[in-house]
Amino acid sequence: MQTLIQLRADFDERSKGAMSLPIAGLLVWCVVGVLGIILPPKAAILALVFATGAIFPLAMAIARLRGEQLLDNANPLAKLMGVCVLMVNLLWAVHIPLLMRAPQFVPLSLGIALGLHWMVYSWIIGHPLGYRHAILRTLGLVAVWFAFPGHPVSASAAVVVAAYALTIAEMRMRRGALASPAGRLHSTGA
Repeated sequence: MQTLIQLRADFDERSKGAMSLPIAGLLVWCVVGVLGIILPPKAAILALVFATGAIFPLAMAIARLRGEQLLDNANPLAKLMGVCVLMVNLLWAVHIPLLMRAPQFVPLSLGIALGLHWMVYSWIIGHPLGYRHAILRTLGLVAVWFAFPGHPVSASAAVVVAAYALTIAEMRMRRGALASPAGRLHSTGA
């Protein structure tokens, strides 16, 4: 039986830092931001709903190119991450009624909900970058939702893209540190 430290190291190695998901999220939310500027508000919200559905398939394609094991990873922590992604997707039971009855809330609900898995990811890798991402993203989304009521889609997209950009940079630095001899020593618990 592997220790938690060994499982975390295995998860990180197999997923190669799991960069495909935030890269895909950043790309999709960039497109959403542009659509939020050029489309009328209701159409921009619909574009947001449909575009966010492209994040996971795009991430799988990027993962394949990067050699990341996401779905075919036997590590129990990868299974936990999969359950977490399913949990976040169950929130569509909230997003769809909001879309039908109060569409102005959809950029806020989707922006926050699709970032909740970062809390579990942070615990899995034993690093606070995911906590920072989820908390800053949530606070930023609430702030722009109130500050820019006429542009909720593009304002929300700007916050999410900024959160992804910061997190991707932090993930790259973390991976670089883990690749160093001192980082390898630390990650194995030696």
